[in-house]
Amino acid sequence: MTNSLKALFSFNKSNFGRVIFFCLLTFAHFNDLIAIDGKVTNINGEAISNVYVVNLRNDAHAHSDLAGYFNLEDAKEADTLRFVHITYEENFVILQQNQKSLNVVLYEKSFSLEEVTIRPRENSLSLLSEIDLVLDPVNSAQEILRKVPGLFIGQHAGGGKAEQIFLRGFDIDHGTDIQIEVDGMPVNMVSHAHGQGYADLHFLIPETVERIDFHKGPYMAEHGNFNTAGYVGFKSKEYFERNILKVEGGAFNTSRLFGAFNLINKDKTKGYIASEILRSDGPFDSPQNFKRINIMGSLNSALSEKHRLRFSLSHFRSNWDASGQIPIRAIESGQIGWFGAIDDTEGGFTSRTNANLHLICDINENTLLTNQIYFSHYDFELYSNFTFFLNDTANGDQIRQKEDRVLFGIKSELAQSKRMNEVDLDWKIGLQLREDIVNNNELSRTRNRSETLNRIRFGDVQEHNLSAYSSARLSHKKWSVQGGLRYEIFDFEYLDDLDSIYSKASEVATGFFPKVNLTFDQSNSLQFYFSAGTGFHSNDSRLVTSNAVEDFIPSGPSYDLGLNWKPFENTFVNIALWQLDLDQEFVYVGDEGIVEPSGRTSRRGIDFSWRQQFSKRLSFNTDINYAHARSIDEPENEDFIPLAPNFTLASGLYLKMKEGLESFVKVRHMGDRAANEDNSIIAEGYSIFDVGSTFSWQNIALSVSIQNILNTEWKETQFATLSRLQGESNPVEEIHFTPGTPRFLMVKLAYHFD
Repeated sequence: MTNSLKALFSFNKSNFGRVIFFCLLTFAHFNDLIAIDGKVTNINGEAISNVYVVNLRNDAHAHSDLAGYFNLEDAKEADTLRFVHITYEENFVILQQNQKSLNVVLYEKSFSLEEVTIRPRENSLSLLSEIDLVLDPVNSAQEILRKVPGLFIGQHAGGGKAEQIFLRGFDIDHGTDIQIEVDGMPVNMVSHAHGQGYADLHFLIPETVERIDFHKGPYMAEHGNFNTAGYVGFKSKEYFERNILKVEGGAFNTSRLFGAFNLINKDKTKGYIASEILRSDGPFDSPQNFKRINIMGSLNSALSEKHRLRFSLSHFRSNWDASGQIPIRAIESGQIGWFGAIDDTEGGFTSRTNANLHLICDINENTLLTNQIYFSHYDFELYSNFTFFLNDTANGDQIRQKEDRVLFGIKSELAQSKRMNEVDLDWKIGLQLREDIVNNNELSRTRNRSETLNRIRFGDVQEHNLSAYSSARLSHKKWSVQGGLRYEIFDFEYLDDLDSIYSKASEVATGFFPKVNLTFDQSNSLQFYFSAGTGFHSNDSRLVTSNAVEDFIPSGPSYDLGLNWKPFENTFVNIALWQLDLDQEFVYVGDEGIVEPSGRTSRRGIDFSWRQQFSKRLSFNTDINYAHARSIDEPENEDFIPLAPNFTLASGLYLKMKEGLESFVKVRHMGDRAANEDNSIIAEGYSIFDVGSTFSWQNIALSVSIQNILNTEWKETQFATLSRLQGESNPVEEIHFTPGTPRFLMVKLAYHFD
């Protein structure tokens, strides 16, 4: 053994002292590192979620939760912490000796894209909606869903019916392949009288929307039924900074009154009530007599340091007349005008009453438990006539779809974040229960909305859905990988009241749905991501229990490969390549009470989103989306998916002046698309331009907007339909459409007060 080795391994007082000194020094170094607990609020004491907290010394970071709390490990005295949020001034805090907790206050600021950073170790796609809500707040019901990049909507029943939705090569109808929630409460209706997944968002008052959470594709384990093309979650405000009263008036006898008033404004408890009343006749020759009323109350309270409660109660009701979808040949022959009707006795009534309770518990500085209970009572009655006199040449083909539904559910989620050395671990587990009890689910043939000719479907639906999910994300330096798994149990029950023999049919279906998300953060300006997962939508209980379908919960894999990029300080870009396949599925056509097979389908495309701030006063956004959608098992040139959008564009230019003047110019474009399987009938595209300005002075804001300023003649919703007009000997298949709104002036006056 060499002398040096002997010296090293020799046990003597001198060496022993050196070892002890080294150990004490190492211990002292690690003993300096502490975990910082804190809460981020605004000047009113309200919690701010999703604040990015980063330690500038070692790049350790955290995000504030729903209650504004955060936990940051590996900190020590003299470290500088940076607090960043898109709508607040950034703040820097230097840690003091023995400091282990922080209360940080952020102040609102004018929007600056330069200060927006791509958040490490998480998909930053949600930044798009955050930016858009700052630049262009939601001011009308139709704008709510348009805030999702790449999502298009169309209305085809006088304003009272849920919008038709288009996203990622899907004609989603009214919600079959997109999951929609408001404050965690489901909007989609299973086994609905009009169609599977029917999602009517008109109970949501636009001004109450604070944040929009969205994901394209089925990549998050916490989202389940109908989450194939995407997910949209709306979060309502916890309070209003000031009371507001707004009066609106416009063309076509359109008027709206909105008010929001803070009832409780204490440090630990906030409560408000908001309401709107809306009416309009629309541009149609037969007035639509549309009326809607909304009222909502919200209470938010800190029960203790670790327990917070949020409760909301709302009621919505709407009734309307409609001119329906009209055939091109009736206009060309001069039988009706562009805004005319073949059957102007269409229309309907709907209402929804909601109660929603959240209890959020901070178990410790790293663990959050969220519990939710919700309840809805929903009524729906719709009269339509799509084929005129095709089936009944004497009375016409008017139908009534009706139901009375009770919907309630429970959600519980436990989430925890830990940091071990240089590895972050975030995991969550959740349990969800949903019950739908639908009485008198009906499809009947009627005449003049007053006489029932015969019932095609009539019965009671009970559908039970139990879901469990878990996900975990590991992050190390620039890499982050998240894996998740969702398990579903469906119990479908249907009692056919048209059957003379009492027999309640039932079926049970289960499924596992894996998810994975991988991100690589090249820098705070560039992030790459890859996502893969399996989504699904359940089928209608009436079909499942009658053995009319083979697949009770049709599913399919989806993939995204994309990047979030800030090539310049005032530029944000998202690009994604994607593919979404669906297995063999059968769709219930509520308008006919029949099963329509669609077979296997495949969709792929590219999404491009660009946000630009040219100066502090001038901003620009655009979303361009291309999709190629085809049926897999059909012959070439007969494999088009009817009404699947292939090219859409939405863009806006926003100007804010010092004098309180704000202006915008917006355009949305839908390209031509196939209306039938062989592309022999084309649904024509359109481009619509809207402009508007708002002038604010002290407590008053005056807004003037003009929709469709070029007065474009356009078809808002279109269908290739086989129909027969009265007196025709043979039916004709051609485009039937709802005309889009012509040039439309709207004036709004808002008054803000304490």
